[in-house]
Amino acid sequence: MKKFFKILLIVLLIAGLGFSGKYLIDSNSKSPIVYTTEKAFKTSIEEKTVATGKVIPEDEVKIKPQISGIIEKIYVKEGIAIKSGDLIAKVKVVPNEQSLNSARGRVKNSQILLNNSKVEYERNKALFDKGVISSKDFNAIELQYNQAKQDLSNSQSDLQIIRVGSAGGSSIANTNIRATVSGTILEIPVKEGDQVIESNNFNEGTTIATIADLSKMIFEGKVDEAEVNKLKIDMPLKVSLGAIRDKEFDAKLKFIAPKGNEEQGAVQFKIEGDVFLDKSFFIRAGYSANASIVLDTKNDVLAIKESLLQFDKETQRPYVEIQTGDQKFEKKEIEIGISDGINVEVISGITQADNIKVWNKTEPIKKKSEEAQD
Repeated sequence: MKKFFKILLIVLLIAGLGFSGKYLIDSNSKSPIVYTTEKAFKTSIEEKTVATGKVIPEDEVKIKPQISGIIEKIYVKEGIAIKSGDLIAKVKVVPNEQSLNSARGRVKNSQILLNNSKVEYERNKALFDKGVISSKDFNAIELQYNQAKQDLSNSQSDLQIIRVGSAGGSSIANTNIRATVSGTILEIPVKEGDQVIESNNFNEGTTIATIADLSKMIFEGKVDEAEVNKLKIDMPLKVSLGAIRDKEFDAKLKFIAPKGNEEQGAVQFKIEGDVFLDKSFFIRAGYSANASIVLDTKNDVLAIKESLLQFDKETQRPYVEIQTGDQKFEKKEIEIGISDGINVEVISGITQADNIKVWNKTEPIKKKSEEAQD
């Protein structure tokens, strides 16, 4: 019974004080512990923001085929370094039956016209040699004959292109897919036997491989609209990677997007920065990264811990409570400046001599087990 009445007494005491975390209750004394105080101090403060994003190669090149067909052979693997001109894959041409039939028809038609022009040419040449027809008439006949020979040659070339991918009978130029730049193979999204489409004005074509120079990496991230106006080109960045602990890479801001995009109710702006790599670390494309950006720095300024701040419920202006006597405090509005998340600059309102109330310091109620007594 004594234990029950003791617990009831504590509950009534808490209710009577309107307990809101401002008082500390000792299981032995049952009386509130006094508030402690702290003083303002001189320090240096850096206002920072953190942009989340990833590191990616500065340039990625997608290799496309020059002709449609089927992947016959792939000669490289993802992750290997290659040079410009190295063979990546070979495409086997599979001609379209309708196009092939049409091309064959054009060849036959051109051959018929050529045969007819040849007969006319030989007949008129004999007449010209005997002086029966004029040079003007013979030249017109000869021109038609030469045009017929050229039309046949063109139609035969078209047929050859459709059949093997090259007009000269060798498909090496079009069917051999080669690297256009030096770098590392990041991705090969196709496999042998896959059908691929050539790149043209109406279709971007199938990507055979993606190549990038991993020695030139950039940070790509996003910042909130509230902070984007504080950024400037060439500002220094500190980039940390999720895959590499306890290492920061220097970087320099090189791009700030002129247009933001709304994401989950907040407007975000894309930024990019050149990352200065350390050769002792191998950086893979797509590593998640955070970039720390110093927006402002102030040295030897008056500051307090940010946890000492309170804000007026009506005006939202910051204030602290200054000690005026034994456990007596007075509200004092202050003007604040930059913050690093721990300390905040105090521009005016208090001095280093003032004792500031630690208003939000709380501790849990201590429990003391006692045996039940009748």
